[in-house]
Amino acid sequence: MDKLKIGELASATGVTKRTIDYYTNLGLLSVERSASNYRYYDKTMIERIHWIEKQKQLGKCLDEIHNMLSPTEQTHEEIDIQDIRLQMRKLEQDVTMLMGNLDDKERKKLRKKVSPESVALMQSLLLILNN
Repeated sequence: MDKLKIGELASATGVTKRTIDYYTNLGLLSVERSASNYRYYDKTMIERIHWIEKQKQLGKCLDEIHNMLSPTEQTHEEIDIQDIRLQMRKLEQDVTMLMGNLDDKERKKLRKKVSPESVALMQSLLLILNN
C-alpha cells in the first residue's frame, strides 16, 4: 500500500503524531480519510515533513512555510537558493564576528590556515548567489 497511517508517518519522519496532526490542521500536509475514519498519508508526505523541518531549522515560522507551499509562490528550487543565500550571509556574519574577537596574531594564524582555493570557492559562491 502506498499510504501510511499517522503512526507509520511519524516513525518514518521522526516527528510526533501530534506534530503531524498540527501540520495537517494548518494545511501543510494533506490527508485522506477512510470509510472507518482512519487517516492515510501519501508517502510523499515523508519528504514534505523533512522539508518543513529543514525550513524551521532555518528560522522560518509555519506561516512562512505555508506560504511557500502555496502554488502561486516560488518553486522549491527558488526557495532552496534563498535558503543558501541566507545561510551564506549568516556564515559571513559568524566569520566576521569570530575574526573581530581575535587579536592580530590569532587573525593572521587563522588566515594562513584558509587555503586560496577555499577563498576562491567562497567568492565564486557569493557571485553566483548574488546574480
